[in-house]
Amino acid sequence: MASAASISLRCIANHLTASDTAAHCNGFSAKNLLVRFGFHKLPYSRCNQLLVSKKCSLGREMDVSTSTLIDDVELEEQEPSISTMIMNFESKFDPYDAVSIPLYQTATFKQPSATENGPYDYTRSGNPTRDALESLLAKLEKADRAFCFTSGMAALAAVAQLVGTGEEIVAGDDLYGGSDRLISQVIPKRGILVKRVNTSDLDEVSFAIGPLTKLVWLESPTNPRLQISDIRIIATMAHKHGALVMVDNSILSPVLSQPLELGADIVMHSATKFIAGHSDVMAGVLAVRGESLAKDLYFLQNAEGSGLAPFDCWVCLRGIKTLALRVEKQQENAQKIAEFLHSHPRVKKVFYAGLPTHPGRSLHYSQAKGAGAVLSFLTGSLALSKHIVETTKYFSITVSFGSVKSLISMPCFMSHASIPAAVREARGLTEDLIRISVGIEDVNDLITDLDNALRTGPL
Repeated sequence: MASAASISLRCIANHLTASDTAAHCNGFSAKNLLVRFGFHKLPYSRCNQLLVSKKCSLGREMDVSTSTLIDDVELEEQEPSISTMIMNFESKFDPYDAVSIPLYQTATFKQPSATENGPYDYTRSGNPTRDALESLLAKLEKADRAFCFTSGMAALAAVAQLVGTGEEIVAGDDLYGGSDRLISQVIPKRGILVKRVNTSDLDEVSFAIGPLTKLVWLESPTNPRLQISDIRIIATMAHKHGALVMVDNSILSPVLSQPLELGADIVMHSATKFIAGHSDVMAGVLAVRGESLAKDLYFLQNAEGSGLAPFDCWVCLRGIKTLALRVEKQQENAQKIAEFLHSHPRVKKVFYAGLPTHPGRSLHYSQAKGAGAVLSFLTGSLALSKHIVETTKYFSITVSFGSVKSLISMPCFMSHASIPAAVREARGLTEDLIRISVGIEDVNDLITDLDNALRTGPL
């Protein structure tokens, strides 16, 4: 039910034009008045009764009495979609209300006096362009605060700083290669124990979490094998021990998943991927709930100088405008490609939660709105997989994902090459695995391209 409020129509009547009054001199509804003057956008549901007289252009009096106005107007109120929210976001940091949020390309700001500070002093500590992007991302993730970093890895490194010597991290065993390198080669040097688990196995997770656990680190879907973890239950487990839960949401974006709503404390994005969407900027995001946690992360962002530069923030703000549109098209294409690959005789297995055969499909759709635009598959042959990656015309060989351009890679030799071969094999990450990030091209062209590569590969 829309919230109730009372408004006066006097201001509306005072702004009626001659054409307005001529057209309506025989009476009109309060609802039409509200729509005409934009008040239908506000959560008002009651109109004050008002007698208004105004000269019509035809020389007649227009009498708008209580009999011609509806006393109770029920106005529909609902939360806007993400696409509407993005396109109508207004930065409180711009005093001139520019439609396109301005770029404040400056390193420092003038101060009002020698002993007084203005709202900004130095861009490392804060910048209106970065503040605008962070405010929008917090809104999209339903977070209290969001923070933008120079890369996704810089964002993850800041989270790792929340864990002290002698404490523990429980982390998934199927993570992005850069995350794996940080967890396995950097963090342990600070005296932190990292326990690796299959986060799809709740028994494993429960057994690993203990009184020293400070952070549970997971992806869902995972990269690159698209495994699904129960974020709600894992968050409950972690919170019982006072641990934080961080979810890397880069593969889905806020359009398809909002892990804070599921109980996570921190959501991380490589904004290089879907958020910016055009492979033209590097950026990372942390969205959090809780003022104490927000203060800790802001302190780290400022102290370590890892905040995103104004121009890069502006590029992200430009790219994010089409986020919902891009994700919708990319996901639609990915679903069709996954179905094609699943039915192809030269493909052994497809990893994509949008397929009915995916073991985590039901769980995934209970906590996300779609399967996204990243998928992977096995051919059973390293030679065939190499041929496919090198033969396709419309898929660029890159280590990234989330771009409007379709991308393809072999994770064991690219994004996950830093993981020792024996560890990869133990985790089921085989060398013939191909990962695809689906773009916005015509899906028939993409399928034909993949089919040609599959059919011409070595037997």
